[in-house]
Amino acid sequence: MNQFALTCCSTADMPIEFFSLNNIPYASFHFVMDGKEYLDDLGQSMPFDVFYKKIAEGASPTTSQVSTEQYEQMWTPLLENGMDILHITLSSGISGTINSANSARTILLGKYPEREIAIVDSLGASSGYGLLVTMACQMRDEGKSLAETRDWLEKNKLRLHHWFFSTDLTSYYRGGRISRTSAMFGTLLKICPLLNMNTEGRLIPREKIRTKKKAISEIVNRMEQHAENGLNYSGKCYISNSDCFEDARAVADLVEERFPHLDGKVLINSVGTVIGAHTGPGTVALFFFGDERVP
Repeated sequence: MNQFALTCCSTADMPIEFFSLNNIPYASFHFVMDGKEYLDDLGQSMPFDVFYKKIAEGASPTTSQVSTEQYEQMWTPLLENGMDILHITLSSGISGTINSANSARTILLGKYPEREIAIVDSLGASSGYGLLVTMACQMRDEGKSLAETRDWLEKNKLRLHHWFFSTDLTSYYRGGRISRTSAMFGTLLKICPLLNMNTEGRLIPREKIRTKKKAISEIVNRMEQHAENGLNYSGKCYISNSDCFEDARAVADLVEERFPHLDGKVLINSVGTVIGAHTGPGTVALFFFGDERVP
């Protein structure tokens, strides 16, 4: 039996097989599209291609976070089976779900005072969050204790880089992050904004790049600048994409060419429905370990 149970949320944007094979329960966010509510359940309720097609046709989905009750429902069977729990949340910089998790923790420790529930704020999102969960899973399976795993996550989570670019500015305009004029001229000029996550787990615009080809090259340049040991980086590298697999594949090919010592091939995942509701289609995100993030 594992020394502790590892749990997370659906916004870690990993394949459903990852969670089942590694015995990692996840709590689903929710989204509403065309007046109907769906679970963010890794493409089961609504396939990713259908989701992004609806957005491209003008749909504007809204999202809601995991509730306290959902966490209670997920954790109670684990506690009843004598398991301590390590839960990793979506970044508090973009979601309040950690508050629901902490509320559930307080309630359940009142019922199971002999158990432990540790909560780690990933300060990450999408498959970057998923990469942190992967590292915790490896440590759990290696026999590390809950405390050892939690402490490693807290010490290293700000070394996990999240770099994004987008080729479609429509959702940025709809979400109020850029003006209609900026979206219009940005589209005409083929501007691809390059963003990353800062030390508070918030998405910060870093540069405006003209043309997708240059954005693909620049995001890999940022990996070269920040990856642990530079071109000798030997850790894992994940990519997530919102209905633009060919662009993600182009980034992955360039990464694999430039970084020959990677721990396995670059893993390409889909941006899930909750994160994708805010990015829209056309976003590629690159994740790797390196130096400490900047504000």
